[in-house]
Amino acid sequence: GSCRYRCCPGRNNACWAPGARRAHCYCDSYCQRTGDCCQDYLATCRRAAVGCAVGPWGPWSGCSSPCGVGSRARSRQVTVPPRHGGDPCPDLKQRRGCLGQHPTCGTAK
Repeated sequence: GSCRYRCCPGRNNACWAPGARRAHCYCDSYCQRTGDCCQDYLATCRRAAVGCAVGPWGPWSGCSSPCGVGSRARSRQVTVPPRHGGDPCPDLKQRRGCLGQHPTCGTAK
Protein backbone atom coordinates (compact mmCIF):
# COMPACT_ATOMS: atom_id res chain seq x y z
CA GLY A 1 0.00 0.00 0.00
CA SER A 2 1.02 3.59 -0.56
CA CYS A 3 0.53 6.76 1.49
CA ARG A 4 0.90 8.96 -1.58
CA TYR A 5 -1.29 12.07 -1.13
CA ARG A 6 -2.50 10.83 2.25
CA CYS A 7 -0.80 11.44 5.60
CA CYS A 8 -2.79 11.95 8.79
CA PRO A 9 -1.72 13.16 12.22
CA GLY A 10 -2.60 11.26 15.38
CA ARG A 11 -4.75 8.14 15.33
CA ASN A 12 -7.12 8.07 12.37
CA ASN A 13 -8.67 4.74 11.37
CA ALA A 14 -9.98 6.31 8.16
CA CYS A 15 -6.42 7.05 6.99
CA TRP A 16 -5.52 3.78 5.28
CA ALA A 17 -4.58 2.32 1.92
CA PRO A 18 -5.14 -1.15 0.47
CA GLY A 19 -2.30 -3.42 1.47
CA ALA A 20 -1.26 -6.96 0.70
CA ARG A 21 -3.78 -9.82 0.97
CA ARG A 22 -6.84 -7.58 1.38
CA ALA A 23 -5.39 -6.06 4.56
CA HIS A 24 -5.25 -2.35 5.27
CA CYS A 25 -2.05 -0.46 5.91
CA TYR A 26 -2.21 2.92 7.64
CA CYS A 27 -0.84 6.39 6.97
CA ASP A 28 -1.58 7.99 10.36
CA SER A 29 1.21 8.74 12.81
CA TYR A 30 -0.18 6.12 15.22
CA CYS A 31 0.77 3.35 12.79
CA GLN A 32 4.34 3.54 14.07
CA ARG A 33 3.16 2.36 17.48
CA THR A 34 0.98 -0.43 16.11
CA GLY A 35 3.40 -1.47 13.36
CA ASP A 36 0.84 -1.42 10.55
CA CYS A 37 2.17 1.48 8.44
CA CYS A 38 2.19 1.37 4.67
CA GLN A 39 5.68 0.66 3.35
CA ASP A 40 6.26 4.24 2.17
CA TYR A 41 4.93 5.90 5.34
CA LEU A 42 8.29 7.11 6.64
CA ALA A 43 9.50 8.44 3.31
CA THR A 44 6.20 10.05 2.39
CA CYS A 45 4.74 11.30 5.67
CA ARG A 46 7.52 11.86 8.17
CA ARG A 47 9.41 14.14 5.82
CA ALA A 48 6.93 16.96 6.38
CA ALA A 49 6.34 16.20 10.06
CA VAL A 50 6.59 19.04 12.56
CA GLY A 51 6.86 18.09 16.21
CA CYS A 52 5.13 19.95 18.99
CA ALA A 53 7.04 22.72 20.76
CA VAL A 54 6.02 24.20 24.10
CA GLY A 55 7.01 27.30 26.04
CA PRO A 56 8.44 27.43 29.55
CA TRP A 57 6.46 26.48 32.63
CA GLY A 58 4.57 29.33 34.25
CA PRO A 59 4.78 29.99 37.98
CA TRP A 60 3.12 27.69 40.51
CA SER A 61 -0.25 28.91 41.74
CA GLY A 62 -0.90 29.53 45.42
CA CYS A 63 -2.05 26.63 47.55
CA SER A 64 -5.73 25.85 46.95
CA SER A 65 -6.30 25.48 50.69
CA PRO A 66 -5.29 28.29 53.04
CA CYS A 67 -5.16 25.81 55.93
CA GLY A 68 -4.22 22.16 55.53
CA VAL A 69 -3.69 19.95 52.50
CA GLY A 70 -4.30 21.46 49.07
CA SER A 71 -2.67 21.60 45.66
CA ARG A 72 -0.72 23.96 43.42
CA ALA A 73 -0.80 24.02 39.64
CA ARG A 74 1.22 25.43 36.78
CA SER A 75 0.91 25.32 33.02
CA ARG A 76 2.67 26.07 29.77
CA GLN A 77 1.49 26.90 26.26
CA VAL A 78 1.96 25.21 22.90
CA THR A 79 4.15 27.41 20.70
CA VAL A 80 4.17 25.11 17.64
CA PRO A 81 1.37 22.54 17.27
CA PRO A 82 2.30 19.14 15.83
CA ARG A 83 1.59 18.66 12.12
CA HIS A 84 1.71 15.82 9.65
CA GLY A 85 2.32 13.15 12.27
CA GLY A 86 5.03 15.02 14.17
CA ASP A 87 5.74 14.29 17.82
CA PRO A 88 2.72 15.00 20.04
CA CYS A 89 2.75 17.65 22.75
CA PRO A 90 3.96 16.78 26.24
CA ASP A 91 1.85 17.54 29.31
CA LEU A 92 0.76 21.16 29.48
CA LYS A 93 -0.34 21.15 33.13
CA GLN A 94 1.26 19.96 36.33
CA ARG A 95 -0.18 19.66 39.81
CA ARG A 96 1.49 19.00 43.15
CA GLY A 97 0.44 18.87 46.76
CA CYS A 98 0.95 21.66 49.27
CA LEU A 99 0.14 22.52 52.86
CA GLY A 100 -1.61 25.82 53.40
CA GLN A 101 -0.15 27.70 56.36
CA HIS A 102 -1.98 31.01 56.48
CA PRO A 103 -1.27 32.92 59.73
CA THR A 104 -4.93 32.61 60.82
CA CYS A 105 -5.00 28.77 60.53
CA GLY A 106 -4.17 28.04 64.15
CA THR A 107 -6.46 30.72 65.60
CA ALA A 108 -9.81 29.51 64.20
CA LYS A 109 -12.16 27.96 66.74
